[in-house]
Amino acid sequence: MEMKKKINLELRNRSPEEVTELVLDNCLCVNGEIEGLNDTFKELEFLSMANVELSSLARLPSLNKLRKLELSDNIISGGLEVLAEKCPNLTYLNLSGNKIKDLSTVEALMEMKMMKRKRKMKLVHRKDMRKRRRKRKRRMRMTMKMKMKQVQSWEREKRKWASHT
Repeated sequence: MEMKKKINLELRNRSPEEVTELVLDNCLCVNGEIEGLNDTFKELEFLSMANVELSSLARLPSLNKLRKLELSDNIISGGLEVLAEKCPNLTYLNLSGNKIKDLSTVEALMEMKMMKRKRKMKLVHRKDMRKRRRKRKRRMRMTMKMKMKQVQSWEREKRKWASHT
């Protein structure tokens, strides 16, 4: 699904001015750029664009209230300085799984205004992502166990009903 269509789906009959959270994970962006997201999303505080094949943040609109930005598993290799002017209140940024090869790319973030104001910006590292994956796997195992128990109890109930007839 293309990014524009996903945005329309996520709006759920709301106007862009009302939206505070927007999750666009696993959709496709054309030419590696952001599409359909514009300055009308004034109240947006959380934006997730994980695994959308994003390579550039050049078309990111001004999102003054944005605090959390999830950009994991894309093909971003640079151009992070755009975040300083477009997202001045950003406090959380996940860039894990991107094609960032040298530290100078991330150093551009350290010079951002938000860092100078002594706000702590949390950059999620691969270790954190591994922990999250482990927790997710653990939760999946638990749900699978619960489902297996439900299936087993369902089988028992079927046998009881079969024995009554």
